[in-house]
Amino acid sequence: MKNIVVLFLCSAVALGQTAKTSKPAAHSTAPAKATKSAPASTASASTPVTEAEVQSFLKKMFGFQTQADWKVADISPAPEDPAVTRVVVQIGQQSQVLYVLPGGTFAMAGDMIPFGADPFAPVREALAAGVNGPVMGNKDAPVTLVEFSDLECPHCKLAQPVIEKLVNESPNAKLIYQPFPLPMHTWAKQAAAYAECVRQQNEPAMWKFSDSVYAAQTEITDANATEKFNGLASAAGVDAAQAATCALKPETMAKIQKSIDLGLSVGVNATPTLYIEGRKVLGISDESLPTLKAMIDYEAKQPKK
Repeated sequence: MKNIVVLFLCSAVALGQTAKTSKPAAHSTAPAKATKSAPASTASASTPVTEAEVQSFLKKMFGFQTQADWKVADISPAPEDPAVTRVVVQIGQQSQVLYVLPGGTFAMAGDMIPFGADPFAPVREALAAGVNGPVMGNKDAPVTLVEFSDLECPHCKLAQPVIEKLVNESPNAKLIYQPFPLPMHTWAKQAAAYAECVRQQNEPAMWKFSDSVYAAQTEITDANATEKFNGLASAAGVDAAQAATCALKPETMAKIQKSIDLGLSVGVNATPTLYIEGRKVLGISDESLPTLKAMIDYEAKQPKK
């Protein structure tokens, strides 16, 4: 399916929005399976683009490839600009975003780049109003980092030590962690619920629990997830039985969903996604660390918003 993705995507100039890396950037929000016969997405009544139009477009683009699989995951007004229609398409194991311009004659692929005197202000303000996760680092630090991550995501596992190093070496920054379990990961939401319940007992223990889940990632299965999480919660120093009960509560899952909804509202479609004062950063790696530190140092010098 790589040749399909290459055809589908256009090259985008990041304009400093993301830190570059040669490693795989992230896991997409794509479901595990996708087929041309998948159920239709629910398009918003305010969008002029229909499911039938998108399916016709995809068939024209990729119909010559007999093994091509796709699914229209979402059609809705773009959070960046409601006049533009945002279409999320699952192609193979990757999630791709199309922005259909007013009139329906042209579309852009990839990310819409914010523009203006303070281009990151809308996302920064949305995050400030909606974050509800635990904080790492100096809570009074002037620069806020927000991470959307998935405990089952191998890219998140690789990025987490880099992010922790970034916070530890940046006294001007604090990190707020937001769970964003992907639909293709079968135990990620349960892990997020456990992490939240561990946090409710002891916030520092939540970071220990999360690190231990990453470390045990390849050993955890749907069949043993509950047993593993109980053991890791106990090892983190909290009451595992209490965490297990809490993880099943509707209000716990509602809090996880609120974090997912927040991420979707600011354009998260892959994990890990990091925001530095509203600036979206993908491709977290050791190579990106100097760039990330430079962003933090720059933001720390800016007048308080």
